[in-house]
Amino acid sequence: MSPSSPDSTTDDIERRRSGASKRRMTLGRRVYYWLGLPVLKGLSRLLWWTYRKDYAIGSETADRIISDGAVYAPVYWHQHTFCCLNIMRDWLSRGFKAGFIISASVDGDVPARIARSWGATVVRGSAKHTNALAMRDIQQAMKSGISIVSAADGPLGPCYSFKAGVVLMARIGNAPLVPISCAADRGWYLPRWDNFLLPKPFARVVIAIGEPLAVPRSTPVAELEAVRARIEQATNELMVKAQATLES
Repeated sequence: MSPSSPDSTTDDIERRRSGASKRRMTLGRRVYYWLGLPVLKGLSRLLWWTYRKDYAIGSETADRIISDGAVYAPVYWHQHTFCCLNIMRDWLSRGFKAGFIISASVDGDVPARIARSWGATVVRGSAKHTNALAMRDIQQAMKSGISIVSAADGPLGPCYSFKAGVVLMARIGNAPLVPISCAADRGWYLPRWDNFLLPKPFARVVIAIGEPLAVPRSTPVAELEAVRARIEQATNELMVKAQATLES
């Protein structure tokens, strides 16, 4: 990895871990992750392949975003992480340049390797421990044409509450926010803060892409809260629309 790459380097990641967690990448964990990585990738692809995907909302918007070469900030609720990351994998296969913010802890190593195997850029860090370093990498990635993808209410919620930092990131990158949502007719909902959705095999999944919301660098800081409220409302309305389409 070259020094100028926006993708976080191994040494960089270890420095970020030092302040965030005492856990380290031991030999045992390396073997566990090495064995688990292909299994997770295979299961994810298999599940996604079984779904009856209905690109009912915003398919033309998605085509435009993928083809125009501009930098965007795709956003989704943490509940829809599984579907939305697979949507991004599909976009990457069509030439979209995407990057993901993934925890610098050892728990983030498998997701980071999966994202890199898709051809995505990975920024390692967290808002709590390494915000300055992560923001530096995000800015560098967006300058190089990478669209940073975010779970807008992550990593710990509250659910459906859009984080102000995501709006600030979009402003720094001069990147329009693009809400993404989904709905499934059959799925497992995990008992966690985000009510995480994992559609069951062969479920019908409605995929919804919203219209981009511009956040120019010239946007005054005093107006960012209004932007945050607008994109939160747009993301929630898109989720409701996806569910209504599923039930119609």
